[in-house]
Amino acid sequence: MKKLRPSGGYRKAASFQTATLIYDATYWFCEKFIDSRSRTLDQMIQTARSGRQNIAEGSRAAATSSQTELRLVNVARSSLEELLLDYEDYLRHRHLRQWASSSAESSAVREVP
Repeated sequence: MKKLRPSGGYRKAASFQTATLIYDATYWFCEKFIDSRSRTLDQMIQTARSGRQNIAEGSRAAATSSQTELRLVNVARSSLEELLLDYEDYLRHRHLRQWASSSAESSAVREVP
């Protein structure tokens, strides 16, 4: 009998915890700054949720298929990249400054998780 690989420990994973922070922050950001009738609001929240959920699903799938795990983690990465572009669009459309990746603000945010 073949033994299954361990899976499902995603709640302790830094990627899942970070994705949860991103989802929560996106929800609150959209609630405060995006018009509730805007399609962007739903897209941003669903994209952030997709990033989080796909990490969890990939972790659960790891027991039976590393290929499925990798596919789902890549979907999560793509979702979070799409969300980043939405935030960049928000800043650009409002003529707001985007932080450089080396800025003190960016560093402070990356230290949160």
